[in-house]
Amino acid sequence: MISSLRGTVLAVSGGTAVIEVGGVGLSVQLTQDHALSLRAGERAFMLTSLIVREESLSLFGFVDKEQLEVFDLLMGVSGVGPKSAMGVLSVLSADQIATAVAADDDAVFRKVSGIGPKTAKLIVVSLTGKLVPPRVARAGAAPAPSSSLSESVLIALVGLGWPERIAAEAVSEAIAESAEAERSTVPALLRLTLSRLGPGQTSVRR
Repeated sequence: MISSLRGTVLAVSGGTAVIEVGGVGLSVQLTQDHALSLRAGERAFMLTSLIVREESLSLFGFVDKEQLEVFDLLMGVSGVGPKSAMGVLSVLSADQIATAVAADDDAVFRKVSGIGPKTAKLIVVSLTGKLVPPRVARAGAAPAPSSSLSESVLIALVGLGWPERIAAEAVSEAIAESAEAERSTVPALLRLTLSRLGPGQTSVRR
């Protein structure tokens, strides 16, 4: 198993780079952002995952352990192959994926080329409980809600005087810790979020 590479970048084209290690050039598939960060002639280090198929060996590279772990989780979802998993990581960061899963928001995955509605829903269901949203992983970080419903609630809270960071964190918590039926409308989600923020706080910025 090839778990990492350290060597000289020989070439970069699209989402593929050739890394020379010990005189051997290895072709590695990357996300677009990762590929754009590399320059021919420079040294590079990356974590890797070797996918073995009957007809081929494919090497995929990652910027950090978090991205690699999300790739492995995506690979465990029915209907998601390595190229689709890399497609998701090319569009969404690991934090954005964790936030979408916690919010039960499969819409963001449907925006990825090759991911249909059924597979998008399977990603959310399969990854639920396996990823830590950034609000938990890093104290003080508040991911922006991704669905139109949560965005409407966030706008309403900001209009009431809540600081955006605090409002966004409360909306994310309300979504993550309530059943879908309890937050199916803007008024319902707004009530849940306000119950978290507490009474008498809407004059924060007045």
